[in-house]
Parts: sequence; C-alpha cells; structure tokens
Amino acid sequence: MAHAYTPGLKVSEKTIVRKERRLPLKGKVLVNVGDILEANTIVAKTELPGNVQTLNLAGKLGVLPGEIKDYMLKKEGDPVEKDEVIAESKGMFGLFKSQIKSPIKGSIETISGITGQIILREPPIPVQIDAYIDGKVVEVFENEGVAVEAVATFVQGIFGIGGETKGIIKRIVDKPSDPVTPDVIDESLKDRICIGGSIVTKEALNKAVKVGMKALVVGGIDDYDLKNFLGYEIGVAITGQERKGITLIITEGFGKMSMSQKAFSLLSSVEGKKASVNGATQIRAGVMRPEVIIPIKGESAENLEVKAPKGLEAGDLIRIIREPYFGLIGKVIELPPELQVIETGAKVRVLTVQTEDGKQITLPRANVELIEE
Repeated sequence: MAHAYTPGLKVSEKTIVRKERRLPLKGKVLVNVGDILEANTIVAKTELPGNVQTLNLAGKLGVLPGEIKDYMLKKEGDPVEKDEVIAESKGMFGLFKSQIKSPIKGSIETISGITGQIILREPPIPVQIDAYIDGKVVEVFENEGVAVEAVATFVQGIFGIGGETKGIIKRIVDKPSDPVTPDVIDESLKDRICIGGSIVTKEALNKAVKVGMKALVVGGIDDYDLKNFLGYEIGVAITGQERKGITLIITEGFGKMSMSQKAFSLLSSVEGKKASVNGATQIRAGVMRPEVIIPIKGESAENLEVKAPKGLEAGDLIRIIREPYFGLIGKVIELPPELQVIETGAKVRVLTVQTEDGKQITLPRANVELIEE
C-alpha cells in the first residue's frame, strides 16, 4: 500500500522542543553552550541605529551650501540635545542672529557642503532577546544568538494573533465544548495563560484584555468577531505583530468548534505550570504555527527517544483542512492504494475518515493533516 505523510498540528505530552533565538543584526551573545536558562533570561543584545532626520541648513540660514560649516557650532560626531543651538548666523553688527536648533536628541552624523544639509541621528535603540522557554543552550551562533532546547509538553494551534508571552496555565471552562464568555473571566486571570473550549466572543476577548490575561487558547472564533476585535481584516501575511494586549491561539478553526479532546485534556493536565506561547502564524511557504510550550522540569533531551515522521496509516487521528468539512476531526479507517477520480476530474489518492459523530467521509489525502503525537 502506498504511504502518505501529511504533516499537521502537533499535540504531544512529551517531545523535544528547540528554539533558535537570533538578533536582527549582529551583536553580543551573553550565554554559553550548556547553560541552563529561565525563559526570561536575556541571551543576546545589540543596538539598532536610531532614526535620521535631515535639516536644510543652507536654506534656513540663507547661505550657500559650501558655507554652512562656517556657521556650525557642532561638528560631525558631536552629541546634541533637543532644542540645543547647533548653528548660528553672524548677524549684522553682532545683532539679529539666526539660530538653528536641533529637532532631536542624538548626534550630528553628516554635514554636507555640497547639498547644504546636515543629517542628525537619534540615539541607538537597544534590542534584547530572551530564551523564550526554560531550557538548555545547545548551540551558539556567533554574534547572533543561540539555540535553546527543552523536553516539553507541546501543543500547536491552527491560527493565532499576538506575539510571544509567558505565564501560568489556567483552565477556565469544564469541557472542550464550553464557550468562553465574559462571565468566566475575572481579575484572578491576570497574567495567566487561559485554556478555553469551543469559541470565544468579542466581548470575552475585550474583558480578557481588560483584566490583563496574557493569552487565551480556544477551539474557535467567529471571523466577524476577530475582525471587530482587531479593527481590520487578517490578510495572508504572517501574524504575531498585533498589539492588542493578548495573545490568542485558535486550535481548530473559525466558528464554534470544540477544542479536540486530546488537546484539551493535555492542556488541562498541566494547569498551574509555566508556559511559553506565541500566536505567530504563517500559512504560506515556511509554515509557522501558533504554539503552547510547557517545559518539563528534570527531563533531559538526551534520554528522550524522538519518533521519526511516519506515513499516514489507518487509525491515525487527522483534521480536515478544506471545505466543506473544514475543521472536523476524525480517524483514518481506509487508505485505498489506487487513484480515484474526484469532482474536479482529477485523479488523486483518497482516504476514508470516520468523524467524531460516526459519519464516514471519503476525500483527497491533500485535504487532511495529521494530528501528530
């Protein structure tokens, strides 16, 4: 029988998680291979060049470009304060002088006798990156960053918004089919990573932001509510840069969709433990999934056997990722080896899935993804 490997969302009680933490440009790495780190440990730092501003000095003083250096009170490389006088005309009989003040705090980068302009640069912007997860440094990238590795409980979502955050796991509903509504959210959830059920309303999201919830993991959300919460339509670009005061991870899809029992049970079992989450999602080349990572204390990656990717087999748990059955979860019951003709006229390999309600569906293998353990 022909095998198919359909990568999908990982929902694993224990796996090895490796995260590369790299600076946006070269800087200084602060840790070494073998160091054991907390998630908030700063592993590397650098400075981004400050923004620049151009000042037409010749025009403001009414002089020729080649003459501006005669009027400068500062030279290239000198620091300046905001509103500090940096150039001054000679005036008439020592009177009626024109003074040019710096519009920013920073430094004089360039004085051009050709254009008559000066370029001022704002102070550099410090950039630091942390370890993101509790773990061990397994590799150092010179002047760039490190790779941190941990044995962890790992759950991926199908879609998310908001960037990296960290907090304690807290379950806020009883069952994966329960919705997240405003009445289940209160001040006690401040700084928590909350586990919900089937759907979250816009009102509940707004209340979660108000009480200071760090992140919410839930089965689904109405696309209209998401648009209203964000204030704009989500495009095809990468998410994760949203600044809405919360990270949101959707595990199943859009609409009211119960979180898979496996993911709900697993996340409920780690309630009270520290998690690192990231809502960043990219669905095109270089797929990136939102994630919940709960490092397991005392576990060593050296002693953990990692399973190699296997072919899709009967009995595997899958999620359907295309309409008209998008979001349904089921079990593979048959993988016919021969090609079959589908509605479009194309010949493809198919599989038969039994959904959670007992219904059997035959569809192309490309329409499903494996829920990996």
